[in-house]
Amino acid sequence: MGFSTKQMVIYATLMTIGGGVGWASHQYFAAGNFQTNSLNGNSPESAAVVYQAPQPTEVVQSNRPTSQNFIAAAVQKVGPAVVRIDASRKVSRQFDQNNPILKRFFGEDETNPFEDRVEQGTGSGFIVSSDGHVITNAHVVEKADAVTVTLKDGRSLEGKVVGIDPVTDVAAIKIDSTGLPTVVLGSSKDLVPGQWAIAIGNPLGLDSTVTAGIISAIDRSSSQVGIPDRRVQFIQTDAAINPGNSGGPLLNDQGEVIGINTAIRADAQGLGFAIPIETGWKIAQQLFDKGRAEHPYLGIQMVDLTPDLRERINNDPDTGLKINVDRGVLIIQVISDAPAASAGLKPGDVILKINGTEVATATAVQQQIEAIRVGEPLSLEFRRQDEIQTVQLRPIAFPAE
Repeated sequence: MGFSTKQMVIYATLMTIGGGVGWASHQYFAAGNFQTNSLNGNSPESAAVVYQAPQPTEVVQSNRPTSQNFIAAAVQKVGPAVVRIDASRKVSRQFDQNNPILKRFFGEDETNPFEDRVEQGTGSGFIVSSDGHVITNAHVVEKADAVTVTLKDGRSLEGKVVGIDPVTDVAAIKIDSTGLPTVVLGSSKDLVPGQWAIAIGNPLGLDSTVTAGIISAIDRSSSQVGIPDRRVQFIQTDAAINPGNSGGPLLNDQGEVIGINTAIRADAQGLGFAIPIETGWKIAQQLFDKGRAEHPYLGIQMVDLTPDLRERINNDPDTGLKINVDRGVLIIQVISDAPAASAGLKPGDVILKINGTEVATATAVQQQIEAIRVGEPLSLEFRRQDEIQTVQLRPIAFPAE
């Protein structure tokens, strides 16, 4: 079946418009609507396909608000009260500036690499009162000469470090302002692994960063976290916490502060740790009120007793000890002139109860002692050889140094 001259002209025109798109059953395919027009009568052979471009669809603007999840709602609630903290301090090189070698190679007109330098660090914090009380980590502002607090709205204010507590890694800062946004404090007492956790802070200098995950564990001891000198039972979370997050809040799904983000293990993969807000708030209140925090101190060093440890102690003649039980909290050292020494406690004693509460681990003993105020009477039950004894003592304040 041949083509007329007129058909060939139309087909050639369509091929030009179509940019080389192929043919099928003498019909031209593209994205649009098609209709067949007769070119010479009703002959099917003379039917050509005419392309009609689709009409643009009318765009309708929706007045409905963008849907929020609970994380976005929590961040909107707390975000304005989360601050960035920039701290700086001068570090002395402690070199003799009269050293003839330094003078020889670094004249007065040249930059001396051995001169004092300024170290800078960035952390996070959160506002707990409208008149400028801010909580952060002690290691963020420790030994800082200058502290700047930057709010989410862009304001930068000079901060005064009211006090720090290295034992719990909590610090208190005051800024001169009023009408500030504040966080809502929640509770960490009823946390269970699997609950939502939200972290807000300034990791790596990236302001107002939000990460979310779950509570992956509770009551992690400071020794488990890798900082045994701290007196904290940490919350463990897989919400991403990076350098710069320190001091920022850990939130629950209601946007309430349940912890203070503080520690990252160098070898961890997706694990971060936070100080429970009950501990952080208790210490912060002391810092704001008195500029220091007091921790009850008995003056003992202790370990969890195990059958293996008992065997090693009993088989080592240098210890001079014989332990008769496999479990408990073993005193391994008593500090002279401390309350424990004055009460007559000795290495080898096994602690059984604190104020009538049974304790099976060193962590449990520490928790019971932390619940007591400095100077308050404390009852301690212990086993010495086959005899169970009880002593009364009063904790003193934990030595600053």
